[in-house]
Amino acid sequence: MEPVQTVKSSSENSGALSTLVTVFFFWGFIAAGNGVFIPFCKHYFKLDQFQSQLIDFAFYLAYYLGALVLYAIASLSGKDLILRWGYRNSIVYGLVFSALGAAIMILAVNANTFPGMLVGLFAVALGFSLQQTAANPFAVLLGPEATGTHRITLGGGINSFGTAIGPIVVALALFGATKANDDQINSLGLGKVTILYACVGALFLLAAALFFFSKKLPSGRFETDTEKSPKALGALGIMTVLLAIIFIWVFRTYTIVTDDKSILQDIEMTRTKLLLTGLIVIVGTLLFSLFSAKKNGNGWGAMKYPQLVLGMLAIFTYVGVEVTIQSNLGALLTQPAFGGYKLTEVAPFISMYWGSLMVGRWTGSIKIFEPSKTLRSILIFIVPAIAFAVVLGVNAIAQNDIKPLTWYIVCIILQAIAFYAGQDKPARTLLIFALAGMACMLTGIFTTGTVAVYSFLSGGLFCSIMWPAIFALAIAGLSKHTSQGSAFLVMMILGGAIIPPIQGKLSDLPSVGIHNSYWIPVFCFAYLALFAVGVKGILRRQGIDYDSSIGGH
Repeated sequence: MEPVQTVKSSSENSGALSTLVTVFFFWGFIAAGNGVFIPFCKHYFKLDQFQSQLIDFAFYLAYYLGALVLYAIASLSGKDLILRWGYRNSIVYGLVFSALGAAIMILAVNANTFPGMLVGLFAVALGFSLQQTAANPFAVLLGPEATGTHRITLGGGINSFGTAIGPIVVALALFGATKANDDQINSLGLGKVTILYACVGALFLLAAALFFFSKKLPSGRFETDTEKSPKALGALGIMTVLLAIIFIWVFRTYTIVTDDKSILQDIEMTRTKLLLTGLIVIVGTLLFSLFSAKKNGNGWGAMKYPQLVLGMLAIFTYVGVEVTIQSNLGALLTQPAFGGYKLTEVAPFISMYWGSLMVGRWTGSIKIFEPSKTLRSILIFIVPAIAFAVVLGVNAIAQNDIKPLTWYIVCIILQAIAFYAGQDKPARTLLIFALAGMACMLTGIFTTGTVAVYSFLSGGLFCSIMWPAIFALAIAGLSKHTSQGSAFLVMMILGGAIIPPIQGKLSDLPSVGIHNSYWIPVFCFAYLALFAVGVKGILRRQGIDYDSSIGGH
């Protein structure tokens, strides 16, 4: 094995760390910007709600397929490509691929083709998949191992800042400083998107060049054998094939042209059933793997651990609910009962949703600085207020109306109380936040107006710490399988590709509508609460004290 290069002081690589956290920023900026891009494309290209959700489908599907291909190569060859290339080079390759995706977006915009834009977003996210796999361990290499978590947390905070300003910048790119009416949107065109992605693509290449030519940086490259797991690979392979068949069938139904309302209604119902079947395939595959590995763990690799398999489903659900709440939010806000906002006016709400995740992540990072118990109790309420002010400030600078968001501070105070009750214990905090998220969704469903809008926005507050909490609980006790288990968890970002289109299709049904489609997030939060309770017992039976062995959120 080639030894991994390390750096004694992170200050020696402050420039590289700055470049690295910029990569974290890209992930959040592009993903959150899709929240504004979705309703714009729906109107501009005359799409239904499901078709508009194909933006998220293409984006998050790329994460899954990228991680799956890397895992398949490692499982079949016994060699991990990321480790052989090195973390630094893997990030470089990922940035270049994302730049290629930006170029495809520019070509698609000039050709005025929605499918071409989907291809461009897919390519951008495929590069992100490679970057994300390598960036976290690379951050650890940029300084003493003991402070590695601090650098990763810094990246997460910058990522959240990207999610907060992404919708604002994309809205300015699409609409400029104007407050165009919906009828004027078509005349605005997509020209400024070309400028946006030209700038983004140039930044991708600049970051790649900085990494490539910084020869003093640790490469993170070493040769090591990877344990083969043919049963896990087979299960995931079959699941992927079945999903491909289902979604090809779904997309083919859009070639049917008819004015017969009864036929159209049947087609819509068929599409809905197919989408739900896809969800059943994913859940069924993971549960089958869980019970099969329980009988005989040979050949399953990391998937022989129940906390990992249930954690995969939890990551799938978490990413799905985080994305679907905001992806359908734009359509909800245009309804008279929820403000009747123009498409040009929804960006502040999308920004506040993603800003809510920033609020939670900044608050969850307080313990890293090891404040006293008294100071921590104070900071739990001060830090979220500061983060809230930052989000409002960004919107004010963009000349957006922030008055409708002023009283959202009440929801942020409620989240601070939830943090205090969680006591930095991952399972306890996950349970509290999942139940709170479920309560918010139910409140939004059974109310209208500002109360409902704030309730749905609060989903971001209670999603904020779920990734690290689920991740920590899912890989606890995996030992030598930790790396492979982490790769499986990254694959389950697939939830962002599957769950939003399901909600979008349900919202297209007259019997359901956009408001009642938010029952989907309710069910997602319910599973996350069950996982928080169930994983506690699973780890205890393995002799793991999850409260003391796992370091909070």
